[in-house]
Amino acid sequence: MSATVGGHSLDLACPPDDVTAVHTFLASVWDAEPTVASEDRMALELALVELTSNVIEHGAGGNGVSCSLRLDVGADAVEADLTDDGVPVPIDPSDARLPDALAESGRGLALVQMVVDDLRYERVADRNRWTVRRSLTRG
Repeated sequence: MSATVGGHSLDLACPPDDVTAVHTFLASVWDAEPTVASEDRMALELALVELTSNVIEHGAGGNGVSCSLRLDVGADAVEADLTDDGVPVPIDPSDARLPDALAESGRGLALVQMVVDDLRYERVADRNRWTVRRSLTRG
């Protein structure tokens, strides 16, 4: 695992890394970006931890997976790109819906959609690319 706070980027190799590294990374980003409101921080943390969990759980295809997370904080929005070398994803994030209350899984992408303004997925060469955008709360 390596992190660069100035560029707000994190590289993960899973295993041994896991979503704990994302929590730690985001704490350092928020220290460097104190103007991001707590509501935005919580929403982005939920979205990015959920996406990273999905990549680790489903993207490895029985092997490990390497991920890169890039976070860009602008004046009006935060955009994050999560790329990984996992298997192609056979899902359109815009089709994600919350399952019934008793379901044990399947909430991840629907939850992410609830807390961000835009969620996109594309396969670029041999990598998956997830892009998340959230407009910042005006104080």
